[in-house]
Amino acid sequence: MHARRSRAVSLLVTSVVLTGFLLPGAALQDEAAAPAPGTDSQTQAVVDLAQIPAEPPVQPAPPAARELFGADCDTEINGSQVAAFCHNGYPQTDLVRLHVECDRWWDVDGDAAAVAVHPAGRVELAGRCWKEVRSAWVSHQRQ
Repeated sequence: MHARRSRAVSLLVTSVVLTGFLLPGAALQDEAAAPAPGTDSQTQAVVDLAQIPAEPPVQPAPPAARELFGADCDTEINGSQVAAFCHNGYPQTDLVRLHVECDRWWDVDGDAAAVAVHPAGRVELAGRCWKEVRSAWVSHQRQ
């Protein structure tokens, strides 16, 4: 069973730690503020009020919000077969197209026709090669 420290002890420890951090900075500040030997100790700073702007400077406009667009597609390659499953979670229709690149030089690559994925809609796209598939991806286009 552990004894719980009181809040007063915690505050005391915290204040001692913070004082340890603050004191070295205060000592350096006092040394920096001390006048150099042989100079007047009553030096004052002069501020020209005409140079201080009446209003804060204009902040630059924030960058335009990135427009949300494009169905989320998962592509699966199984041997020579390719399937892409797309779901559009955005309010604009997305035209998706499956592209299949075959591994063999004599095997014809395929670009499927564009299919519209409406908002909250799902689409499955399929493609194939005669032999192995090198890569497959889905392109997106605004309608």
